Amino acid sequence: MSTATGAPFGPLGVMRSWLRLRSGPRRRGFGSPIAWVIFLIGAIYFLVPLWATFLHSIKTRPDPLLAYRQVFADPKFLGGLGYSFVVGVLTIVISLLIIVPTAYWVRLKVPRLRPVVEFVTLMPFVVPPVVLAFGLIRIYGGGSPITLASTDFGLNVLLVGAYVILSFPYMYRAVDTGLAAIDVRTLTEAAQSLGSGWTRILWRVIFPNLRTALLSGAFLTLAIVIGEYTIAQILARNEAFGPYLSLLGRNQPYQPASVSLISFALTWLAMGAIAFLGRGSRSRVQVAGAR
Repeated sequence: MSTATGAPFGPLGVMRSWLRLRSGPRRRGFGSPIAWVIFLIGAIYFLVPLWATFLHSIKTRPDPLLAYRQVFADPKFLGGLGYSFVVGVLTIVISLLIIVPTAYWVRLKVPRLRPVVEFVTLMPFVVPPVVLAFGLIRIYGGGSPITLASTDFGLNVLLVGAYVILSFPYMYRAVDTGLAAIDVRTLTEAAQSLGSGWTRILWRVIFPNLRTALLSGAFLTLAIVIGEYTIAQILARNEAFGPYLSLLGRNQPYQPASVSLISFALTWLAMGAIAFLGRGSRSRVQVAGAR
């Protein structure tokens, strides 16, 4: 049987197949020039303000690091950062205890209520923090059945409650995205077939599969709490980090720049912690059969 040289099974076709196998998959280039231009513009827009802030923070003479030394030596800096960190952790815990069961139950039992829940969690974007703070003072001030605004502990409770409300949009979006990436119904049915109750399902099945999503929402909430100023100032929580930073900017010329860079570095450390702690979340338990 004769074959043409250009046919797929001819000598030329065999040679082309052999060369294709030897060459392997095509390597990707460095990207288009337009993509690199956009990347460089974004990098310049991001790095130039940081570099200008750093240059401003080291203008102190004769010691360029004097502003940083003064910030770390100031007890109010560590005190404000520690206070806001504790408030942020409490906010994260309470927010997770509210959002995770709600988002899980809505996705599992009543998916038609998802638009309603999304609308409710987006309300903090509509209500200004000033209105929220004054509303809390008016409701829980003097003459109300539950008086919280007249004591120091009560004001701390109101501050945590206000931050929990502010965290709803970020925490719900993170949790809902994590739930969409797993088979909630199959995991629940498998856990129930093994005799697990709802509490055990949430703690041993749902939470481990949402680790990266929970960490993302938690660190976003922590960043909001540490940098928030309005609610803390209205509720007279001057020991918080936001009011401390505002007061420092009114009285000192170089320390605010150093504090801003330190806060930025802490935020990047938190993002690195997200990447490190969320590495093991890629290997999920498969319960839906072979694929």
